[in-house]
Amino acid sequence: MLSWMWVVWLLAGLVLVGMEVHTQAFYALFLALGSFAATIVAVFPTPVWLQAIVGAAVAIVGTMAVRPTLARLSARHLGPKLAMPGASDNLVGQPALTLEPVGDENHPGHARLFNERWLAVTSIPGGVPAHQQVTVVEVRGTTLVIAPPKGG
Repeated sequence: MLSWMWVVWLLAGLVLVGMEVHTQAFYALFLALGSFAATIVAVFPTPVWLQAIVGAAVAIVGTMAVRPTLARLSARHLGPKLAMPGASDNLVGQPALTLEPVGDENHPGHARLFNERWLAVTSIPGGVPAHQQVTVVEVRGTTLVIAPPKGG
């Protein structure tokens, strides 16, 4: 009756390998190896609970013992993190121009940065008037936090 269970384990393993190809996080890989181990156990007349225990044990041992080493090796071969223009890390410190009065979170305005219109807020009491040069001091999601430039 359970002779088809090996097919289920095999298909689960193949799906998990496909997931690993897309994520490359080394979690689905060990779940897939656990499924393949359960496939081998399922070929013999064994109860499903035993197949599941074997699969879980292989997945857990692989994740705990082997994954850290694989992740470290993979990170070493990826090289340095790319700095992309427009990434929020690169926006802080950049000059911008207010397009309208900008206030706090309850009174946002807009600023032009890299020739794009951004939602902007400030913590400056009274806000920042329109058409003033400002500096980006923080990025919150898609909202710039701006302040007048120092010394200006």
